[in-house]
This record gives sequence, structure tokens and C-alpha cells, in this order.
Amino acid sequence: MPVARGLPGVIKRLLDIFVSAIGLCVLLPVMGLIALWLLVAEGPPLLYREYRIGRGGKLFPMYKFRTLRPGSAGERSVAPEDDPRITGTGLWLRRWRLDEFPQLLDVLCGHMSLVGPRPMPPAHAAALPEEQLAGLVSVRPGMTDAAAIHFLAEDAVLAGQDDPEAVYLERFQPVKALMQLDSLAHWSLSADLLVLARTLALLWSPAAREESARAMRRLL
Repeated sequence: MPVARGLPGVIKRLLDIFVSAIGLCVLLPVMGLIALWLLVAEGPPLLYREYRIGRGGKLFPMYKFRTLRPGSAGERSVAPEDDPRITGTGLWLRRWRLDEFPQLLDVLCGHMSLVGPRPMPPAHAAALPEEQLAGLVSVRPGMTDAAAIHFLAEDAVLAGQDDPEAVYLERFQPVKALMQLDSLAHWSLSADLLVLARTLALLWSPAAREESARAMRRLL
């Protein structure tokens, strides 16, 4: 599996540092406004910390703006759009992925990469075959990848399911893992740049969300 090693790996890490640092500087006013909005609408805490599985299977603290009611995060590892734990402010932040801006800090610190398999909670990792899990944790987890773009409407499609966590683990995660492993098998710096470009182009597109929802519903 041609993961980033040697000079390409160094370039990938330098790109992570450069883009995450620039992104934090550019987005700092937006993040400040989000923090102020959360403080007024929901009160503290403003950030949510959850331990996810990183490179080599080691746990690391991943940060997001808080979107769930305090003390409710540990109840389930999947939160569809109709989950009663999601706050009114949190629903809007989650739909447009604004809650994930703090993960740029995780990228800058080296826990994550801009592009790579999304970091899993331990409960999700335990549901994967060992060989697949080993491949996924051979690299730094990422803020985005091809699978994340394909599953853009995940929270919306899981809404209304009797057991959204079971649906995710049985129907969505196996497909997502295969897509992630395929991306790692064909990794290149140009592929990473393409994923970043597609993410910026599609992340806030209603049409892209609807296309993602149609594709995901075919898996149900």
C-alpha cells in the first residue's frame, strides 16, 4: 500500500502544517463568532473533546465545537440529524461541518492530516476486521477523504432509523472502509490535492448533499 513515506511523506506533512496554519489564521474570526454564538445560545463548554483512534492505533484527543447537550455524548457513538441530544445551534453547525474547524489544531499538532481516513471511535474500530483496521491506522487520520465526500449526507440519511448506530456499523462503515483502503492503495500527493479541492467545492453544496443521500439510501 503506497502510503506517504520518504520525501512524499515529508511533503504531505509540510502541506498539512502550512494549510492548517493558514486555515486557522483565516478562520479565526469565524471560529470566534461561532464560539460567541455557542456561549450565548448554549453556554459552556464550547469545545467537545473525544478520543479517537489515530496512527498506529493510538488514541488522541479530537476537538470539535460542542453540538450535543452536556453529558450526553457517551450515550451513542452515532448522532443522526433527529438525535434529541443535538442542540439547536449544534444541528446547524453539524449540517455544514462548521463544528469540525477546531480539528485544524489536531492537524497542526500532528495527530491528524488534512486528507486521510476519518478518525474512528474505538467502538467503530472494534467492528472492523483486523486486517482492514490495520490498513486504516497505518496513516494519520484525516479531516476529509473520498469516503467522507461520498457519505456527506450521513447524518440526514440515518435520521429516522430505529437503530442508527447498527445501520451505520452494518451498512455504511464496511463500504466506507473499502473506499478508504482503496484511496490508500492509490495514494499520491496529487490525489490529496484533488480531494481537498472536491471537499471545498462540494462540502456546502445542497446538490452534493442530495446526491450523497441518494447513493447512501441505496445501501439501506
